[in-house]
Amino acid sequence: MLLTSIDPFVQEFERQFDRAVRQAVGQGALGNGAGMPMDGIRRADDVVLRFDLPGVDPESIEVTVDRGVLSVTARREEEFGEDERVFVRERPMGSFSRRVYLSEHLDAEAVEAAYNNGVLAVRIPVLEKAKPRKVTIQQTGDGPKAIKR
Repeated sequence: MLLTSIDPFVQEFERQFDRAVRQAVGQGALGNGAGMPMDGIRRADDVVLRFDLPGVDPESIEVTVDRGVLSVTARREEEFGEDERVFVRERPMGSFSRRVYLSEHLDAEAVEAAYNNGVLAVRIPVLEKAKPRKVTIQQTGDGPKAIKR
């Protein structure tokens, strides 16, 4: 029997990152999520997702959680006067959305979000049952057979 150490949070973020890269390459600069770059950080008690949303009106940002899926939507618009003519347009405008599938080890009921300096930070606590815990070792004179099924 082979035992391995697996962090399900790292695996999930790697899977989401790979999927996002495939979508961005296949769908161009405004591919699903490409207009909203994301970093994911796993800490002891929570997961923090940071989305780049420069120039977005905070009132246009919406964060929802539905059946284990975190959705972030935002809108960036710029109006021009009648005497202004755009000759270069490289900054993406319009609606942006990003969906992240949450692990069952995260508390989707306690999600928090804050927007500051063009970055939306979403904090998702880790459920108590998924946090690392110390296992008590019993001291017995019966050897390895002391643990009963």
